[in-house]
Amino acid sequence: MENTSTDQDTKELSVHDCWKYLQSVSIGRVALINGEVPEIFPVNFVPNYGTVLFRTGPGTKLDVLREGAVIALEADGFNRYGTVAWSVILKGSPEFVTQPEDIQEAVEAGLSPWQPGAKDVLVRVTPSEISGRRFVIAPPSKWWPPLDPTASDVHDDETREVPPGTAG
Repeated sequence: MENTSTDQDTKELSVHDCWKYLQSVSIGRVALINGEVPEIFPVNFVPNYGTVLFRTGPGTKLDVLREGAVIALEADGFNRYGTVAWSVILKGSPEFVTQPEDIQEAVEAGLSPWQPGAKDVLVRVTPSEISGRRFVIAPPSKWWPPLDPTASDVHDDETREVPPGTAG
């Protein structure tokens, strides 16, 4: 993961810290290349002995995985106070898990589908690369341009997008 920030409040995570953060969440996004088009899918997952497991069913994700695609999984979160955030990216090769003991291990680790429907394909991602960063969340006044309420080119009958956390 490239860190272009020069701010002292950003820290590259060690591999150990990346796994620690991955173990603290169960939702992430899987990125695949479908032909020449990037695809991103939300997944629930569990870390498992240096790999990540998720379930899937029929559809684009499974079709692309069957073609032998490389995969990236991204997960992120923040502390309970909303002041520090983190992001981890794991890149690797997926494999389909078919051995009954491995499937049972995934079930015992708490991996179960969240959506109805067939999600009976278990995928293990063995990382070739894992990286992450943790950073202090800047207050909105630092990243959202201030609005001048007296300078408006919006007519009374039009709507205007309002920044999050501000009154409209």
